Amino acid sequence: MTADFRHFYQKNWDERVAIVAEQAHLTPAEQALFKQYYVPQHHEIIENYLTDYPLPMGLAVNFVIDGINRIVPMVTEEPSVIAAASNGAKIMKRGGGITTTLNQREMIGQVVLEKVSDPAAVAAMVTKHASTLLTVANEAHPSLEKRGGGARRIRPRVLGQGYLSIDLFVDVQEAMGANMLNSMLEAVSKAIAVMTKQDSLMSILSNYATASLVKAACDIPVELLQAGRYSGELVAQKIASASMVAHIDPYRAATHNKGIMNGIDAVAIASGNDWRALESGAHAYAVKNGQYRGMSRWMTNGKILHGELEMPLPVGIVGGSIKINELAQLNQRLLGVKSAGDLERIMVAVGLAQNLAALRALVTTGIQQGHMHLQLKTLAMAAGATDDELSTVLQRLELAPQQDLATTQRIITELRQAKEETDD
Repeated sequence: MTADFRHFYQKNWDERVAIVAEQAHLTPAEQALFKQYYVPQHHEIIENYLTDYPLPMGLAVNFVIDGINRIVPMVTEEPSVIAAASNGAKIMKRGGGITTTLNQREMIGQVVLEKVSDPAAVAAMVTKHASTLLTVANEAHPSLEKRGGGARRIRPRVLGQGYLSIDLFVDVQEAMGANMLNSMLEAVSKAIAVMTKQDSLMSILSNYATASLVKAACDIPVELLQAGRYSGELVAQKIASASMVAHIDPYRAATHNKGIMNGIDAVAIASGNDWRALESGAHAYAVKNGQYRGMSRWMTNGKILHGELEMPLPVGIVGGSIKINELAQLNQRLLGVKSAGDLERIMVAVGLAQNLAALRALVTTGIQQGHMHLQLKTLAMAAGATDDELSTVLQRLELAPQQDLATTQRIITELRQAKEETDD
């Protein structure tokens, strides 16, 4: 029997739970999970709200960014991410920390015209009336201009095949700016329709935020990179080589960049920002020269390992769900950010630290050593190991020929049987 989901969006919370429970044959205990993580205010954030889905949050430490000590809340379900970020930051701290550069912070929106018979002529018309269009944009959101922001410039781009993009660059101040930008674009779109006698195909912000680039860099004395039997100089050379592979091989670049985004996404989630937008823009930027490449670069002269990471990071500290999410607001206090630019600087620094730790592990002991220890810990907990049993279970599991759930459960059973015999 199928439950009736008609007008589900109009149902109150109790009614929604009842319908879902009927459909999925949920037990009372399973239904109680919905209640455990239920936050009434979150009805205002998403549609058909049922409950929250919790993810672990921890702190990355050791970060010195532009001379300021930072603790960084990170939300992730993946073991080793926070440990790696903290480890990379520790090495960088000993080398003098991380420096960042943020030259401008503007979001880009597009008004797209189609079936344009003479795109060059329309582009010239837009350029001629740019000041008028900027005024139209700012009048659509006057409070932004009063706060020091607003529309800054307009750029027409001929896309080919009769399509023309009219790009609006907006200083969105401390917000990510999607909603205010879209409002301004709608006003500009109407003005362009009057001007060109042609309706637009669409008007929408772009997540390819090339006018909101931020860069992190560090210089690390190679002796700080020593790892076991690997000299610091050798590690530095290997990291530089691994960086080059990510630069020339898209297969390696994809995993290289995923590791960078491990850290950045975790900070984005913790701060209430849209990590999907950041992912989209970051990977688009990685292919800006026609081939998908690693976003970071590492180089060495034998004495210093130099690393840098530049990418678009359009984030905000106000607006959207941030004002509703109390943890996001608390995490901003933990981060010590006063502006959206501060948050961008921290996030790009975390990405670079994450990358350093991953590459150092990859070219020395291998990525699995630290990662798998944490994975085995997760496995042991999933198998039901208690806090008192965990250390012994991990020791035995690391020596086991197979490291799976069945093996872990067998180890726990044997351990408990031995304890019962000892107690008797």
